[in-house]
Amino acid sequence: MSNIPDHLQYTESHEWIGSEDDGTALIGITDHAQEALGDLVFVELPAVGDEISQGDPCAVVESVKAASDIYAPVSGRVLEVNDDLEADPALINTDPYGDGWLFQLELTDASELDVLKDAIAYADTLDE
Repeated sequence: MSNIPDHLQYTESHEWIGSEDDGTALIGITDHAQEALGDLVFVELPAVGDEISQGDPCAVVESVKAASDIYAPVSGRVLEVNDDLEADPALINTDPYGDGWLFQLELTDASELDVLKDAIAYADTLDE
């Protein structure tokens, strides 16, 4: 069974977002996604300053099995990327909701959060 923290929101494509009151958010992939991909060996992140739109591919994770696009759960401007993943992409495997975060955004439209799933709704999609 996948770990699904209650305080985050989720997409159908297995990204998570942790939004803050200051209009920023951390983005990563879920425990379910990293399990399905297997051992990650490479991560390509957006550049700081990039403007990304909800639903668009914005990063890539590569495992020994496959490469997979990461889709933006919301629109925004990239404030920071997790540089530690360049040297150790397996951080996503060992701690997808902590040290394995991908990037931080400044949200451009907080109402986009309203279409994301809470932990219960996300867990239901995994059971289907």
